[in-house]
Amino acid sequence: MRPLNIGLSQEQRQGVIDLLNRDLSDAYLLIIKTKKYHWDVVGPQFRSLHTMWEEQYTALATNIDAIAERIRALGGYPLGTAKGFLENASLKEDAGNLPNAYGMVENLVADHEQVIRNLRDHVDQTGEKFHDQGTADFLTGLMEGHEEMAWMLRSFIEGEQISPDGQLSSDLKVPVQANSR
Repeated sequence: MRPLNIGLSQEQRQGVIDLLNRDLSDAYLLIIKTKKYHWDVVGPQFRSLHTMWEEQYTALATNIDAIAERIRALGGYPLGTAKGFLENASLKEDAGNLPNAYGMVENLVADHEQVIRNLRDHVDQTGEKFHDQGTADFLTGLMEGHEEMAWMLRSFIEGEQISPDGQLSSDLKVPVQANSR
């Protein structure tokens, strides 16, 4: 790592870079899963899910670039191999498993929620442990984006539906199943 004079020691910067590389790894696995589901979803909800997931993987691609650039700004190098991403991610691949549309949404909700928990922890660590408020602020923005994506996905599978007459219809409730991850 190249020496920089930005008010953070090399050890502080390396600690932040390690956290950012974990976030980058999760973002790559999440974009792969989102794209795979975008390509493979079928059924009556095809169009709405296909469109939502395109919006989400586009946002994830922007995040990936921003995380890599933040790592470079701190004097480090972002991971750039599938092996590195798999070794550093908290998310897991779902290779060979193609759930129905409902299962796809549940899986993505669980992944976004895992990323949110990780980012919340990384915000605390970058601010309190490494004294890098700039990265803490950056990660807070990423976390808020994942919170919105998770909300959009959860809204698709939970709650009460509105009947054709505009009334809430409790008999149309969609059951929310606990994810076994």
